[in-house]
Amino acid sequence: MISDKIAKVTQRIIERSRQTRQDYLSQMTSARTNKRTRSGLSCGNLAHGMAACSENDKSILAKEQAPNLAIVSAYNDMLSAHHPYQNYPQKIKSAASRLGATAQVAGGVPAMCDGVTQGQAGMELSLFSRDLIAMATAVSLSHDMFDGILCLGVCDKIVPGLLIGALKFGHLPATFLPAGPMSTGQSNDAKAKVRQAYAEGKVGREELLASESASYHSEGTCTFYGTANSNQMLMEIMGLHLPGSSFVPPSTDMREQLTTSAVEKLIVNINQNDKQIPLAEIISEKSLVNGLVGLLATGGSTNHAIHLIAIARAAGIIINWQDMSDISEAVPLLCRIYPNGSADINHFQAAGGMSFLMRELSYAGYLHQDVSTILGKGLTAYFEEPKLTANKSAEIYRQTSEVDNNHQSLIWQTCPTNSLDETVLRPANNPFSAQGGLKLLTGNLGRSVIKTSAVKEQQLVIEAPAMVFNDQNELVEKFEQGLLNQDFVAVIRFQGPRSNGMPELHKLTPLLSSLQANGFKVAIATDGRMSGASGKVPAAIHVIPEALAGGNIGKVLDGDIIRLDAIAGTLEILVNDAELNKRSLAVKTNFSDQKAMGRELFANFRQVVTDAEQGANIFG
Repeated sequence: MISDKIAKVTQRIIERSRQTRQDYLSQMTSARTNKRTRSGLSCGNLAHGMAACSENDKSILAKEQAPNLAIVSAYNDMLSAHHPYQNYPQKIKSAASRLGATAQVAGGVPAMCDGVTQGQAGMELSLFSRDLIAMATAVSLSHDMFDGILCLGVCDKIVPGLLIGALKFGHLPATFLPAGPMSTGQSNDAKAKVRQAYAEGKVGREELLASESASYHSEGTCTFYGTANSNQMLMEIMGLHLPGSSFVPPSTDMREQLTTSAVEKLIVNINQNDKQIPLAEIISEKSLVNGLVGLLATGGSTNHAIHLIAIARAAGIIINWQDMSDISEAVPLLCRIYPNGSADINHFQAAGGMSFLMRELSYAGYLHQDVSTILGKGLTAYFEEPKLTANKSAEIYRQTSEVDNNHQSLIWQTCPTNSLDETVLRPANNPFSAQGGLKLLTGNLGRSVIKTSAVKEQQLVIEAPAMVFNDQNELVEKFEQGLLNQDFVAVIRFQGPRSNGMPELHKLTPLLSSLQANGFKVAIATDGRMSGASGKVPAAIHVIPEALAGGNIGKVLDGDIIRLDAIAGTLEILVNDAELNKRSLAVKTNFSDQKAMGRELFANFRQVVTDAEQGANIFG
């Protein structure tokens, strides 16, 4: 039985989206066919599409009977999270071949890492890379050769981009294949202490690099709970991953078999013909609400206050920050994963992981169970976790086959009754907090969101003079000059999507954390983004309207009193309306197109991008 508050928000979203959702579903229905997709191609089209295939695959493709799977991959060997995908295409093709099907790499999409570009010029391409990935996904699928989609991606903009693009082919079944987190290295607390010490000049670059390398040390996702791991949680709770597969490390027997099983499940789904479950059916109003519940119950990345909105719009569904804030008030916080605690994602997985989390949220009435997933109708399959067994007589979950020479089989078992570590993962009747930790802020400075799950109670209300910066580097300079040892609200403007692509303001976190630790009351108000791993410093982010769009954040002067109240949900500049109306907007002078790094190629994106509450997307 779903809770009244969740039901109310869901119904509000359904009513708001009625026409746009119907338009989307009608489009998907018109695109759907009961024949193999490639049957609509001419002989010349098909010959081109299979020219490089093996003779066996050519024979299968020419008969137009067996499914052909599209692999859309974000593989590159620079980024640890995507490095494991190097060998996935061959694994997928082998698994498909065993079932008489074929698979082709339909295309690759770019994958950039915010961890590499944080504080660098290239970060201004980051947010827009999501929509570029969506377009690249559409191009990859445009050949009309495919009956199902396998999306290979993990990190910040890649998963949302792949999903937005795949939703434009939502008449097809689709599955997302995770690659898993790297093993635990240096503790997150130790890493944060070194970063703060470096910001304070107590250690040098050599010590900092050694610390960072101890944290980020092998293939797999970063182990903190930032946007990448929030992506994985979302794909599982919305039914696009196999149960329990999101946080299994790369290059393990379990990961190998989960990958093979996911391919098998997709083929089974496709072969159901008119009973198959396409992507457009999986991504619905209810599954998106489930995603929001999961995000808020785990203290997930604030970047999804943008990405989930953009994903929803691609499926004809309109959600907003009020929906998120209302769900946050209703949903308990069940997880403490860094930066909202000291544990990493591997610790969360060991404590019970997604199966325990989803079962607790479902039984407590926070998740819609009447949704579709890649396994069929309902969520109960997701309350189980995968295990390897050598016992051939064990009940194999949904006809999963043996997939290796050791005859180990993949089965699913009921998750543990209790969390194995309640400092990391708790049951719904004993949460860390009664609320999820995301709040909508409104006031004369605009609309914004704040993540409160890691903010101490005494920091939830900050009233202090403004210090205005047009770039995060300006704040760094003043910090290094010792000019920030006071209470203040850092107003960082001209950081919105129209201005410079909305880069994450990663440099701010260790500096302001240091000031906070020294007893100063500090906060942030910005039309930009903060890192998916930030949280201790109260930050009103994604302020709209942004400064370049005429927002009042462009009228703030040094010394103006700013009041950020995360309890009441307000963000105010304490200046009377008459005075505020008389002020001129600040003028942006630091146009980044003049500084190269490819940013000039995205000038048209900045001209048409929507505001953050509409998903900061270029598709309108």
